[in-house]
Amino acid sequence: MDWVISDELSLTVGHLVGWVSAGAMIIGGVIPYIPQYKQIKQTQDAEGFSLLVCLALLIANTLRIMFWFGKHFEYPLLIQSFIMNITMFTMIHLCVRVRNKNQIMQARQRIFTARPSEVVRLLQAKPPCCVHSIYDFDSKFFWNWTDFQSYMDCMLVFTIVSSFLMYLLMDYVIFVETVGFLAVFTEAMLGAPQLVKNFKNKSTEGMSITMVALWTFGDIFKTAYFFIREAPLQFWICGCLQVSIDLLILLQVYIYRCNEEPKRSRSRRGD
Repeated sequence: MDWVISDELSLTVGHLVGWVSAGAMIIGGVIPYIPQYKQIKQTQDAEGFSLLVCLALLIANTLRIMFWFGKHFEYPLLIQSFIMNITMFTMIHLCVRVRNKNQIMQARQRIFTARPSEVVRLLQAKPPCCVHSIYDFDSKFFWNWTDFQSYMDCMLVFTIVSSFLMYLLMDYVIFVETVGFLAVFTEAMLGAPQLVKNFKNKSTEGMSITMVALWTFGDIFKTAYFFIREAPLQFWICGCLQVSIDLLILLQVYIYRCNEEPKRSRSRRGD
């Protein structure tokens, strides 16, 4: 009788741990962006946060959703992808609004593609605007547009194209596995834009250190979850890469803080 109770207790505890782990996977990826969101909203300064982080996660999670149709994996990972995409669009909306608000002089509008109403307005202008004014093909301004709708339009085009390709090539194992690898590899590299931005600025000012610390903790948990739950090989290998980039960013925090302390001391003395 005791062994029956013991087995039932073990089963209950095992299920509880599984549910908690699944819940942590679903919402855990969103938590690191809460302090960054609050920091940008409070300071009204979005310059320290790289929007390329949002691009990497949007591409990664869209590809992961496509990958699910070719090779089913656990539902918590699928649900996490949808929630993460919503979170990234929320971050982009805030950053674009803050950036536009902080512009002293109104710069030229940079958009992904003009909406029909915008095309009509530009063509009716005196004199009519040229095609270059309607469609901004300058690669320097890719993912650096001045309106939120452009980011939505870009990801809509990417989603339609990737969905069409997955529908046509779903029966080809090599293609499906490649999509899975690209999904997790892109996510693994999401910290790279922030790493490069910090290196160019020689500073981590404007970047939420709490966000990076939560990145690191979450990625370690996620990688362990992939390994224990026997997720596809691509998931946990790229998870290890993601943890490595997180640790490099934390190293930057230490290095650049040491460099900035003498500057702050001199500024206090009035040197």
